[in-house]
Amino acid sequence: MSGGLDSILAARLLLDQGIEVEAVSFITPFFSAKNAEKAAAMLGIPLHIIDITNEHMKMLKSPKHGYGRFMNPCIDCHALMIKRAGDLMREIGADFVATGEVLGERPKSQNRQALSIVERESGLEGYVLRPLSAKLLEETIPEKRGIVDRSKLLDIRGRSRKPQMELAKKYGIVDYPSPAGGCILTDPAFSTRLRNLYRTEEEPSAKDVNLIKIGRVFLSSEDALIVVSRNEQENKQLIEYAEEGDLIFEVEGYPGPLVIIPTDSYGEETIFEAAALAAKYSRAKTADRASVASWEHGKTEKRAIVIENPAEAVKIIPAKDGELAKVFRNKPSDFKSSM
Repeated sequence: MSGGLDSILAARLLLDQGIEVEAVSFITPFFSAKNAEKAAAMLGIPLHIIDITNEHMKMLKSPKHGYGRFMNPCIDCHALMIKRAGDLMREIGADFVATGEVLGERPKSQNRQALSIVERESGLEGYVLRPLSAKLLEETIPEKRGIVDRSKLLDIRGRSRKPQMELAKKYGIVDYPSPAGGCILTDPAFSTRLRNLYRTEEEPSAKDVNLIKIGRVFLSSEDALIVVSRNEQENKQLIEYAEEGDLIFEVEGYPGPLVIIPTDSYGEETIFEAAALAAKYSRAKTADRASVASWEHGKTEKRAIVIENPAEAVKIIPAKDGELAKVFRNKPSDFKSSM
């Protein structure tokens, strides 16, 4: 259950038939169960929350059925969710899995072929019921066995939300999220960041993903990611998400951001560029020089990096065509450091 209107209505149609319903929602760094928690509470049904981060991150690197418009692997993602829901189905002794999917609502992931692929890949052929479009789809095993009355299911198709909104009105459902929200993988800017993370990290962690949600993200001249916070709240988040091996930078003596290289694979050019960004986005920008402290997360030993002319120490090539903004050192003589 996503907690959106479609999944709420699918559950209500089954509840109206006297069928016991338990909701299941999945969490990763890309989507949460917040809406599902609200929906399950409204419907008065139990909710199981399953963390599929590890499986999802591995799948996301190279999804069998490709991506949508951005970094959204909808078919593979749905198949993974249905598979895990099937595991829960067997564990609790349920008869089938139901979803809020609507035939044709999403052209890539909810056409007949995609729905069949999801069912086949999940290993639940015949046991996936889509109550909102059931009359347009092949009869499922629970329908054939009389567990579900097919005549009381619906034949909604396409992208129009009118049938769902009319049904919501009938049920008195007024509080539900927009159908466009929920998954950050459909966001073009975040997809660019994530694509570059997978280029620089063989197996990104959940914390790596959380880091690139924050602030400004750049690619160094050595193709390493650099994250620059924008405010005090993001400073706290950067520290919270930092892991062993990550390199952190902070200007000394001036208010400014925290900067982090979220990897243990970086060279001297990347170190300089990260330090220069820390100075450039701080109050030291107009000074003749700035001292930037650098340290590995979890260690106390610090390195001081002197940045001459912080405003001009690095040049930034703006982001374009699915690429991150890129940072380059302006002058070789700008880098001075001490332990």
